[in-house]
Amino acid sequence: MTYLLDANVFIQAKNLHYGLDFCPAFWNWILEKNLAGMVFSIDKVADEIEAGADELTEWAESEAKGIFHPTDSPVISQLGLVSNWVKSQDFESSAVNTFFQVADYYLIGHALARNSVIVTHEVPSNSRKNIKIPNVCAGLGISFLNPFEMLRRERANFVLGVR
Repeated sequence: MTYLLDANVFIQAKNLHYGLDFCPAFWNWILEKNLAGMVFSIDKVADEIEAGADELTEWAESEAKGIFHPTDSPVISQLGLVSNWVKSQDFESSAVNTFFQVADYYLIGHALARNSVIVTHEVPSNSRKNIKIPNVCAGLGISFLNPFEMLRRERANFVLGVR
């Protein structure tokens, strides 16, 4: 099983639970699982991280280059399916336009192309004004979970010292 991390996983980890300055084990776990072929993200998420111009940007550029998959032809071939599903729903046109311009659209295409599980902090919503990753995943049969579920599923263990 491979996991694709949404930008909010990185950003909220940095800002809240797993700051780069006090919980390096989380970031090392991501790098280790990436090397093991389990944890990835995408180029469009890297672009969102880069826009932050902060310590997360520095980490992504210096430590995590291999995590971010490029948008290649297998992904592009899936974007039509994502687009058709989104357009067939009752979302406001501004929500649809916004969705096609952000990383979420491509993240879902990557998940379809690589049969991956999406990891996000987003939760389903009945709003017509915003398109949420879990809604699209449910509509397209893609598995998704939050980062804490992923960490538990993979038995991540961040401990101090030797046990």
